Amino acid sequence: MGIIRLKNIRTFSYHGCLVEESKIGSDYRVDLEIHANLAHSASSDKLTDTVDYVHLNKIVVEEMAIRSELLEHVAQRINNRTLKELEMVTQVTVEVSKINPPIGGDVQEVTIILEAKR
Repeated sequence: MGIIRLKNIRTFSYHGCLVEESKIGSDYRVDLEIHANLAHSASSDKLTDTVDYVHLNKIVVEEMAIRSELLEHVAQRINNRTLKELEMVTQVTVEVSKINPPIGGDVQEVTIILEAKR
């Protein structure tokens, strides 16, 4: 078993419950971790034998572009799509963070963490 992590994927998206958030948007950070059997690719040195992290990044960027009221919803979509499109993935954990959330306090970020298994 092996792990692939994509750290600090940055997007500008329009998630949130407030009307203002749908208009002005906000900065987000996404961290994605997948578990898969990487033994074959470690030996073969072939991209076709592993989980392509370009594909993983594409999933995150495309799902972050679809507006959601809740970070939980976009995180679940990322997990579901990862498991659907990448058969080698046995487990996926996504962290979606809203940078400087509008919650009336000095908060650097708020993060939702969701995990899914095959």
